[in-house]
Amino acid sequence: MLIIAIFLIVALSGIFGGYFWYQNALQAVSSEVSEKTFIVSSGEKTDSILKRLEEQGIIRSAVAFRIYLRLTGLDGKLQAGEFVLSSHQKADEVAQILLKGRLDQRITIIEGLRIDEIAEKLRKELGINKNEFLLLAKEGYMFPDTYLIPKESSAADIVEQMRENFNKKVTPELKEDTKNKDLSTESIVILASIVEREAKDEAERDIIAGILIKRFSEGMPLQADATIQYALGFQPEENSWWKKSLTEQDLEIGSPYNTRKNKGLPPGPISNPGLESIKAAINPEKSPYYYYLHDKNGKAHYAVSLEGHNENINKYLR
Repeated sequence: MLIIAIFLIVALSGIFGGYFWYQNALQAVSSEVSEKTFIVSSGEKTDSILKRLEEQGIIRSAVAFRIYLRLTGLDGKLQAGEFVLSSHQKADEVAQILLKGRLDQRITIIEGLRIDEIAEKLRKELGINKNEFLLLAKEGYMFPDTYLIPKESSAADIVEQMRENFNKKVTPELKEDTKNKDLSTESIVILASIVEREAKDEAERDIIAGILIKRFSEGMPLQADATIQYALGFQPEENSWWKKSLTEQDLEIGSPYNTRKNKGLPPGPISNPGLESIKAAINPEKSPYYYYLHDKNGKAHYAVSLEGHNENINKYLR
């Protein structure tokens, strides 16, 4: 009987001790109001979120917080977004903010996407109406960047935010430089959008921009495959807007965006370029080259003449 009694005492002590620990772990870390911005990425796992909350001193225990979420049926329901949290908040208060109190959502738009791709990303990550965005967005001017999108934003709000960012980054000084090059801002954006898709890395950007502008200035077709990819549109087989391998038939597509057949610039931008490509289009690198291609490993090879270009084709692409 004594052994049983001791066992019960130990068991009860463990239960009460565990309960006391759990309740204490759900209390605020501090009585002082110390606000912090806390970002939850889209798709981030709960364990990662709770670990960071504990590391940043917002909650006392990731383990206790996870138990709380499971007991209350809230596990897996934390939202992505940007939140203002404080160490003076209890665990249940933190949980409610992460469930409902989203301020802004962070989204990154990379360089070189067309508006169709941006629209799909906004639909998936923010629930923005894709068709509304496409009606309002202007190709070339949806500036690629990381944005904080307010919770109640509409497609119109996001288009305005991206366009304002373009106007902020493409400064009056840069626009004045375009005039000195005898090119309009629209022409520079078109060229930059092609450079963004054609150049594989930063080292190539200025050289390719120089080649394209030289061909344009001298009345030669640009012969940029990215413009044909743009004209071809979405490729269901590849689930991509940019067809990887162009056929001879593709190169003959009847489109004003086909810069193999048509001289001059295409009617509009083919993507949304970043600032470095815009700068490259304004101040390209001068070179003797008129032609370029990328081998199967993505490395650029340049040529001064068509004969040299054909040699590169035979050497690197066949």
